[in-house]
Amino acid sequence: MEGAFTITQTMQTDELKTVILNALDDLKAKDVTVIDVSERTSVTDAMIIASGTSNRHVKSLADNVVTEVKQHGVRPLGTEGEGSSDWILVDLGEIVVHVMLPATREFYDLERFWRETPKADMKVVSE
Repeated sequence: MEGAFTITQTMQTDELKTVILNALDDLKAKDVTVIDVSERTSVTDAMIIASGTSNRHVKSLADNVVTEVKQHGVRPLGTEGEGSSDWILVDLGEIVVHVMLPATREFYDLERFWRETPKADMKVVSE
């Protein structure tokens, strides 16, 4: 029984990831990266990091992710950073989405924390 739950949970995570990536792609997110962190932390299974071209674009991307996941029955656990819109975090439990301005992304370099993650677990979705 335990194995069936894990398979179902993985399928749900993959479906959620697809919804998020489509929502980001719909509004032309830049440099989208997916990092599988499931083996490295118990906080989340994956992080998706994307860049927007302006504060307004960052806000629109994050809003679109929230709208799309809600349409698929997923309620975000929280959203942070909407006030400044240079970095917005959308916490969806098994996936955490970071949408940032390129300068903010470069400054904080979240990918740096996961560089030791095997290459197969980190993939750039778009340039």
